[in-house]
Amino acid sequence: MQPYKFRDIDEMLDSLPKEERKITEFLRALVLDTLPQVKEKLSFNVPFYFLRKNVCHIWPGSVSWGKKTYEGVSFGFAYGSLLLDETDYLDKGTRKQIYTKKFLSLSEIDAPLLKSYLFESALIDEEAYQNKKLKNIVC
Repeated sequence: MQPYKFRDIDEMLDSLPKEERKITEFLRALVLDTLPQVKEKLSFNVPFYFLRKNVCHIWPGSVSWGKKTYEGVSFGFAYGSLLLDETDYLDKGTRKQIYTKKFLSLSEIDAPLLKSYLFESALIDEEAYQNKKLKNIVC
């Protein structure tokens, strides 16, 4: 699907245009600071963040998905459909579960709101794990 494979996140960051790299590094720091227990993994050549399951990802537009690239950096929430997004900040598109927000500059990032979505995502992740654990005990 992708014509290249980065060895690690640093190599991916080094490949990015300057503005995309700034945005990606800011979002990455936001995730790692907000959820220090999160595990970071390069998947599809971009950083994904896991607790029990996938919580979010950062997709710089210049990292292709097949032959497609785009401007900016997309920040995606795996549990987007379960988040309380009363202001419609996140783009739902035609997706059923993953909701995203695209950033073209650092000034567009609402860090406190993204942090609240990250905290909520962590709670949803833990709740899903506990429900699955409980279901296994009951069955």
